[in-house]
Amino acid sequence: MRKYINYLGAATLLALMSINFSSCDRDFEEYNQDPFAITNEDLERDFKLVGEPFINIIQNIYVHTPAWVTQLQQNLIGDVYSGYMMPPTPFAGNSNNMNYNLVDGWNTWAWNPAYQNVMAPGLDVITNAGDKFPEFVAWLKIAQVSAMHRVSDMFGPIIYTSFGQVGADGSIAYDCVEDAYNAFFIDLGDGIDELTNYVNANPGKQPFTNFDEVYGGDITKWIQYANSLRLRLAIRISKVDPARAKQEAEASINHPLGVMEANDGNFTVKNSIPHPMNTINNAWNDIRMGAPMESILVGYNDPRVDSYFRPSNIVPGEYKGIRIGIPIADKGDYVTFSGLQDLGDVQLMVCSEVYFLRAEGALRGWDMGGTAQELYEAGVRQSFEQHGLGGVDAYLADNSSTAIDYIDAFNNDNSINALSNVTIAWDNGADFETNLERIITQKWIAMFPDGQEAWSEYRRTSYPPLFPVVLNNSNGEIDTDEQIKRIKYPSSEYAQNPTGVQGAIDCLGGSDIGGVSLWWDID
Repeated sequence: MRKYINYLGAATLLALMSINFSSCDRDFEEYNQDPFAITNEDLERDFKLVGEPFINIIQNIYVHTPAWVTQLQQNLIGDVYSGYMMPPTPFAGNSNNMNYNLVDGWNTWAWNPAYQNVMAPGLDVITNAGDKFPEFVAWLKIAQVSAMHRVSDMFGPIIYTSFGQVGADGSIAYDCVEDAYNAFFIDLGDGIDELTNYVNANPGKQPFTNFDEVYGGDITKWIQYANSLRLRLAIRISKVDPARAKQEAEASINHPLGVMEANDGNFTVKNSIPHPMNTINNAWNDIRMGAPMESILVGYNDPRVDSYFRPSNIVPGEYKGIRIGIPIADKGDYVTFSGLQDLGDVQLMVCSEVYFLRAEGALRGWDMGGTAQELYEAGVRQSFEQHGLGGVDAYLADNSSTAIDYIDAFNNDNSINALSNVTIAWDNGADFETNLERIITQKWIAMFPDGQEAWSEYRRTSYPPLFPVVLNNSNGEIDTDEQIKRIKYPSSEYAQNPTGVQGAIDCLGGSDIGGVSLWWDID
């Protein structure tokens, strides 16, 4: 944690320098001021002092550049564990994350970006905002929850409420997952309330505009996104704390500005930086379609398959995915399987997901502003609309198509029968679990390519059923059938914050291994 402590130290030093400078003789200030310099008053006038950190913050919730950091932060964790993708590359002699030999040097990059580029710049925002710009602090809270819930969902306990606070022994305390989620809800609630008050008191004013690469300064859309994020986290804890989940979910829906309801509210980061997955897929040929995507999308005759993937070369004209955790001797064996279509803006939440969250809430008996069927079908419609596709009515009426068996076109030993027979069309006569699987399967399809969120929902629900690894190199730490539950803490944390890490391990029940379920992941 040394980097974070130093960052705080630098901010403190600058603050002290500012105090000393302000005590200098006033005449000296007046006669020695650079007439061309930009003063803090100038920066405050156009909000640069508090606003500019948000460009970096938003670009590092999901790292935009360099692509190799994205590969380690997201692609070789959530993207593969979700069933979305699988590399053809036998990294580290084909003993790596994909077959549960978790690579320590990789998980550092799932941990560091959120702290160095989201949490640390937030200290500047808080310091510079002071009491003058509470709307920027509210925005910061929403952005930080956006990043840190993803880190918690990978690792479990995290440093959140104690960030920047060093104990007498030099350690920084971790929050157990339950405590982190409680803090997320508090911060989202505070952020939503503050921004709502700001919008009501300042109609038409948009101080975020020059720094907002998501909504172009539209605070109303940030409030709707924050409510949607609160709904996502509420559903996440629905099995472990159903009363709190219902409370938070209904608060999101009943807020005067509500949640995302159309694709113009999708959380996509709009800038000139090419999507890093295009480099990983095209330039490096390091990622391909996952076998579950082939099984489900092809089985459903789902037109979104062409929006997500390219036909393979190994079986020309057909979509072929790679099963996770298989023997790969050479990259050439599987590189001819289906690659990804080029991606545009980085996507972290879409309105179709929000409709599926509401559908699940309605299935659980919560007030979600519609029936489970209405909201489920609205989610599918929004996903089709997002990708400019027709034929949604026929798709929603399909009560016979199911996932197909997976056939490995290179090595038939890796082939496996389909694991689900759930269909597309809503069935009011089906039991709770069948309709839940139906909702989660469609949400899983619609959230592509955000594998981190899809992996979290798979762990929570076990839907859609995903093919297990063929090779398990975890030395007994991860159950093949239960599949991976979390990522281990990087060795840098053990070296720099051993007391803090030990507290985190205690929260996990005593073991920092990939087979330990997180607080919200219960049967």
